[in-house]
Amino acid sequence: MVRDYSQFLPTSAKANPGTPKAQTALTRLGWQAFFAQQTTVDDMARTPPVRVVEVHRNGLHVIGDSIDTLIPPGPEATVGDWLLFEADAPRQSRVLHRKSLFSRRAPGKERKLQLIAANVDTAFVVTSCNLDFNVARLERFIALAFEAEVTPVIVLTKIDLCEDVSPYLDAARAISDRVAVVAVNALSEQPVAALSDWCKPGQTVAFLGSSGVGKSTLVNALFHADRAATQAIREDDSKGRHTTTRRELHITPEGCAVLDTPGMRELQLADAERGIEDVFADITALAVGCRFNDCQHETEPGCAVLAAVEAGEIAPPRLERWRKLAAEDRFNSASLAERRADDKALGKMVRGVKRMQRERGKWRP
Repeated sequence: MVRDYSQFLPTSAKANPGTPKAQTALTRLGWQAFFAQQTTVDDMARTPPVRVVEVHRNGLHVIGDSIDTLIPPGPEATVGDWLLFEADAPRQSRVLHRKSLFSRRAPGKERKLQLIAANVDTAFVVTSCNLDFNVARLERFIALAFEAEVTPVIVLTKIDLCEDVSPYLDAARAISDRVAVVAVNALSEQPVAALSDWCKPGQTVAFLGSSGVGKSTLVNALFHADRAATQAIREDDSKGRHTTTRRELHITPEGCAVLDTPGMRELQLADAERGIEDVFADITALAVGCRFNDCQHETEPGCAVLAAVEAGEIAPPRLERWRKLAAEDRFNSASLAERRADDKALGKMVRGVKRMQRERGKWRP
């Protein structure tokens, strides 16, 4: 039976603008007009849309309208991606253009980007009100979200174990006036109400943060059930243990796609210049008044940022955190650009060798 996919295209919503859209199998998975505009009814009938909910070593776990299968390695995709599923040749399934993408420089010495998640609408940056709280780490995650053009929300957890949550709230709110901050007891009913503005049907949200801050507990709260495993933190240093071992997309009964992620011990930013500028918007705005266009805000004369530090308008630790993130991003971005150039040169050489062999009659594809 050929399915009618016309209901999933943006034109159907225009017919009756005052009528609420009923949820379908695809809209429950996060299908939006952005993706529908990249295909047609005929294409969807031949290659139905599916969404990546897990990435395994042996392939991609995808689900769609009456589809739940594993695609062998082939498509370069990550959790949250939408693909047009080729049933006869799954490896050739096409990845649709992404609405947003989280990536980082791969841990270790490899000079390449690691894809984290795609097509996220809201990123809940989670931290707990204990020794784990770290402003610099929060700034990293928020820069990552801003660069991906995803709405970041700081979620403070474990407030039930904290005598005074005010210092944590003040420090979190000082990071950026563009970021909402909410404080919850993840083990209570608070998260459902506190996060409801972002967890609407058809939306995709992701929980980011280090291990043990309560990401999986928040996921369970949204589902009113134990969908994600949890563990206690170490009492001596408030550090968490890795409970979630892989990124996985869950769908709430209300139709919100929820991504739980493993705690990230290392988040190396790369190609995130705009995101860093957005986090440190105060420094970015002041830098326009510096005497030199390439001012590094260190010892240069006529530096508006250093003048603001002396006047008490910018805290020295904040400037130092900006320097560190900006330098890291420049280094990683240059390193990755060099790797891409090397790969491009190698590919060009291989194509040249193949062309010569074909011309000599020695090449067999």
